[in-house]
Order: sequence, then C-alpha cells, then structure tokens
Amino acid sequence: MTPLHFTLTLLLFAYAAGLLGSLAGLGGGIIVVPALSMVLGVDIKNAIAASIVAVVATSITSSAVYVRNGMTNLRVAMLLELSTVTGALCGALLGGFIPERFLYLVFACVLSYAGWSMWRRPAAPAAGAASDPLAERLNLHGDYQDAALGRRVAYQVRRTKLGLAVSWVAGVISGLLGVGGGALNVPVMNVGMGMPIKVSSATSSFMIGVTAATGAAIYFMRGQVLPFIAAPVVIGVLFGAKTGTRLMGRIKGQWIRAVFMVVIAVTVVEMLAKGLR
Repeated sequence: MTPLHFTLTLLLFAYAAGLLGSLAGLGGGIIVVPALSMVLGVDIKNAIAASIVAVVATSITSSAVYVRNGMTNLRVAMLLELSTVTGALCGALLGGFIPERFLYLVFACVLSYAGWSMWRRPAAPAAGAASDPLAERLNLHGDYQDAALGRRVAYQVRRTKLGLAVSWVAGVISGLLGVGGGALNVPVMNVGMGMPIKVSSATSSFMIGVTAATGAAIYFMRGQVLPFIAAPVVIGVLFGAKTGTRLMGRIKGQWIRAVFMVVIAVTVVEMLAKGLR
C-alpha cells in the first residue's frame, strides 16, 4: 500500500468513526482502533495512541454543539468526570505493560457488555419510586428539546453512585484502549441512571474529551503518538463528528441505539478473532 493510499484509507475510516462516534457518544475509538490495527496493520498500541488523540478532537467538535443546544447534562458530566479521569490515569499507566492479545480480549468484553446493556431497553422508574438523594442534592435532573419529537423531554437522574463506579472503570478502559470510555458511559447513563439516549450520548461526548486528554498525555510521553498516523485520523474524525452533530437532533432515539449496537457487534467479532488467534 502506497503512503497516499494509506492516508486516504485512514481518512475514510476516521470520517466514519467521527460520524458514528458523535452520534453514539463513543468518540470513534471503537472504529479507529480495529481499522488501524486489523485493516492497516498498525501496532495496536500506536493505534490506541492515535485513537485517543482523535477522541479529544471528536469531543471538542461535537460537545460544543450539544452544549449549545442544551442536550448535554453538564452537572452529571462534571460529577462523573471526577472518577473517570482518575481511572484514565490508571489505565494509561497500565497500558505499557499489558500484552497486545489481552488488550484485544478486554476490548471485546467491554463492548459486549455495552451492546448487551443497550439491547435491553431501559425500564422507566416506577411511579412514586424513591428518588436518588445524591441526584436531588446536586440538582442533576434536567430536560432538553427533542427536535425529532417536537417537544421538551424531562428526566430524573437516579443511581448516581452506580454511575460514579462505572465511570471509573470507563476511565481505565479509555486509558488502556483509547476509546474515550463512551462504550461504558452511554449504557450506564441510559440504562443505569435513567437518562434519555440522546442526553446520554451528548453528555458522554462532553466527558470523553477530558478523559482522553488525560490518557493522551501518557502516550505522548512514551512516544507512541505517531504524527503520520494521528494527523489523518484527527482530520477525518473532525469532519465526521461535524456531520454527526448536524444529524443528532433530527434522528429518533431508537436509531441512535441501533447505530450503537450494530457498530459494537461488528467490532466485537473482529476483536475476538484477533485476540484468540
């Protein structure tokens, strides 16, 4: 493969990653890492390093629009980010010592859980159910304007402590795999904390930039961020994320859920094949 062919292919994959990542709140790492390591033959640790830089670009592009449109729950994002950043530091430090095959298998397991969680439609809180005292104290509840439904949607945040615990694990996964942590953040906010799928995706998009930046610093210091790989990835992801943010408000929640699940299913199969080889 010539350098030009390699760069163009990389831009195409990165664009798709940015588009799907901004819609599903995943940061695009679940496409970038397999594409680089399995299709283009890049070492997985260099692929993770490039991906985690691209996640920052996705977050900056998409979260600015979501915040302006009132779709991001900033209080939830800042609270969960406290534990996610701590986890990202732990994951990035561990990443230099873990074998490649194990990284593939961890990636597959994490995404399998995320897909299973999203396949189960979240149950609405029972009428009269006790609210979350921590969410009440921190005023985490919110509402947003859903253009697809043509009305404002209000929601109650619950199980905040569960969100904090899973966010720490999401941070570790982000530091290890360069995926931004959205593969766990979105399901826990949507299924565990009772937030609508659009709010979960938008809030995750805001969070993953801070999380990824924490891990990216470690990969920069190790010299694993290769400019000729990272630069095309960032450019492609930026354009893809910009397209995704324009589509978000017009797409129904079930379509976003479907996109999330399809991307994860394909990626899990590829990662298991690589890890078990």
